This record gives sequence, structure tokens and C-alpha cells, in this order.
Amino acid sequence: AELDKGADFAALAEANSDDTFSAENGGDLDFITPEMMDAEFDEAAFALDSVGDVSDIVETDFGFHIIKRIQ
Repeated sequence: AELDKGADFAALAEANSDDTFSAENGGDLDFITPEMMDAEFDEAAFALDSVGDVSDIVETDFGFHIIKRIQ
């Protein structure tokens, strides 16, 4: 909901992520390739067509994720 209102993705990730590594980096996971993450994560991440696109909430075995394409 906050993203829909224009909140900064990196600031929200830093404040809310349970993954301390990615939280410290504003949610940035660096470069990912297919099959590097869970199938559900991969499907959502690689379905993002354009830089700036944001996924719906994605559930994996590791929790819930919101993914933003930055490159």
C-alpha cells in the first residue's frame, strides 16, 4: 500500500525487511539469474517487464517478498 502511494522502495525495504543483508542494501539483491532463487520468486522476478516494475506479494519457503526490477 505504501509503494502504491509513492513511498521509496529502498527505504521501505530497509525499515521492514527481515533479511538483514538485503535490508542494509535497500532491498537490493544484486544480480540474480534464473534458478538462483525459489521457483515462485523467479517466476515473479523474471515476469517484470520494465525497470521500475514492482511485483505483487510473492510467497516462498523463505517468507513474503515484494520485488522491484532495477535493471
